[in-house]
Amino acid sequence: MTTKVNAHKNLLSLLFFAYALVLFACASVPVRSYDDVVSQWRSYDDVANWMTRYYSFDQRKFKQSMEVYSVENPPPVKTPQESFDQKSGLCFDAAHFAKETLNRIDPSYKAEIVFIEKRPYYAANHYVCSFKKDGKLYIMDYGTPFKSMRGVFGPFISLGEYKEFYLSHHPKVKRIKSISFGWPPFIKEVIEKNTR
Repeated sequence: MTTKVNAHKNLLSLLFFAYALVLFACASVPVRSYDDVVSQWRSYDDVANWMTRYYSFDQRKFKQSMEVYSVENPPPVKTPQESFDQKSGLCFDAAHFAKETLNRIDPSYKAEIVFIEKRPYYAANHYVCSFKKDGKLYIMDYGTPFKSMRGVFGPFISLGEYKEFYLSHHPKVKRIKSISFGWPPFIKEVIEKNTR
């Protein structure tokens, strides 16, 4: 009987020690900020790897945005810090995160927003991030629910060549109204308000 009691006490002591060790380990792991992590990144591959591994398209927010927001009342665009912390968002959140982060890592990327105007043919427009590498155009898109359209694409000679790629590879979109560099005015105002 004494052996069973001692064995039970030893087991409880061991479990308590393991529990305390786990608590201590969790408490001592620092939460790294966007600034800390990005300061370690050296290329667009680091951004793409993080987005592939951690970032997801927020389907619930997308459905909500279709019901609540409009051109006259556009949804708020997350800051890069918010996208990093929440690890999800819509196309404009992902594009904004990529643009700001790429330009921070290496200003020679000259990252820009690309606006794909799909209305009136489809319910929602789309935003991606473009950047330059060795004089060629690349597109980074992690703000889409379509796996075949997520990633870094290129090189392209022009935005027109990317448009052809987009239309021929997208599983649903087969025509767009226009494609251009930069935020449209109604979203640019939202971003400017958010950064003041």
